[in-house]
Amino acid sequence: MTGRTAPFAGFEWMIAWRYLRARRAEGGVSVMTWISFIGIALAVFALIATLAVRSGFRHEFVGTILGANAHVTVYSGAYETAAGGVSRAIDDYDAMAGRVAAVPGVTRVAPIIRGQVMAAGQGRNAGVEVFGTRRDDLRTVPLVATPERARGDLDRFGEGIAIGSGVARALGVGVGDRIRLISPEGVKTAFGTSPRVKAYEVVYIFTVGRYDIDRTRVYMPFAEAQGYFNREGVADELEIFVDDPDAVDAMVPALLEAAGPRAQVWTWRDASGAFLQALKMEDNVMFIILSILVLIAAMNIVSGLIMLVKNKGRDIGILRTVGLTEGAVLRVFFICGAAVGVAGTALGVLMGCLFAIYIDPIFDAVNWILGGGVWDPSVRYLSELPARLEWGDVLSAVALSLGLSFGVTILPARRAARMNPVEALRYE
Repeated sequence: MTGRTAPFAGFEWMIAWRYLRARRAEGGVSVMTWISFIGIALAVFALIATLAVRSGFRHEFVGTILGANAHVTVYSGAYETAAGGVSRAIDDYDAMAGRVAAVPGVTRVAPIIRGQVMAAGQGRNAGVEVFGTRRDDLRTVPLVATPERARGDLDRFGEGIAIGSGVARALGVGVGDRIRLISPEGVKTAFGTSPRVKAYEVVYIFTVGRYDIDRTRVYMPFAEAQGYFNREGVADELEIFVDDPDAVDAMVPALLEAAGPRAQVWTWRDASGAFLQALKMEDNVMFIILSILVLIAAMNIVSGLIMLVKNKGRDIGILRTVGLTEGAVLRVFFICGAAVGVAGTALGVLMGCLFAIYIDPIFDAVNWILGGGVWDPSVRYLSELPARLEWGDVLSAVALSLGLSFGVTILPARRAARMNPVEALRYE
């Protein structure tokens, strides 16, 4: 072995494998190897599982925002009416909608009447937000036309109203029942404005999977909403859907130009930007915290290698005496530590991916064991725990784990390589 050999030659792998195998006289080394292996696997599993849940939560939250709400909302600035009052209504909404629809990238434009009222049914009350829209426009709202669950017939929307499942549950009503909508801004009389109370049949109940929408959203036919909210001949806003919601900010100048001089724009990022930024910050913090767990697990490899080097001092001296170079000895012990990291990382990736793929039955089992009620959609806004396995997250976890595992093995491996063979064999 006096000649130079290629790095990571076959005999180096053979020696490393012999050192990794358990022996009765080296039980401590074997235990540390298993602890390192299990620690790396659990840390990588926790990292991938957490990133998958965070990615799923973010994807589902953004999906419900984009699927049930306008990507862009166009308002009108305040202006003086012919009667001398101040209004923000859009009187030429059809013409404005036509101009906005011609902007490249816009897929849908619909005039909307919007108001907050009290809903009453079966002796119960609930505050709701009413959206007045046309039936054909409502059919193009993705999560309302094709929700998670639905009851009733959307084709009958012109005969009644559509409500979220949370509203139906709060009022104790179903399809075919009637609910009363009470608005404080009703009929104007000589004695002032009296509340407007009107009953409507529930023809459609939808569940989009987001609590704040299912619990408050009511859709009313556009013409009926105009009369109910005293908006005859006008609309409150235009809701716009685009083909690329992520690029909505770049479309704002063109939308403002098409909408007219008094137009004001509010995008979905403006409405939910603070929450999305908080999610991003939480993702970064969670990744850092779990990275520390991976580092702690990787440090067990150092402990195991130091014990291995101490126990193999005589073998190192013999190997150096017969001609093994410092580099060869370093690579032998590097392989020992890196192999534990690779094996632990592989098992952790497998467990993390399986967790993300089968999260629904796993969570159902946990929920059953704990007696139910673990997931409260009123707090978390989504109806179930989501998980989304993204390869970028998996690769980042693998890179982190392997990088730390390889890095921490260098020091004990260098210590073994620099061991003086004379000192190692002096007392043998």
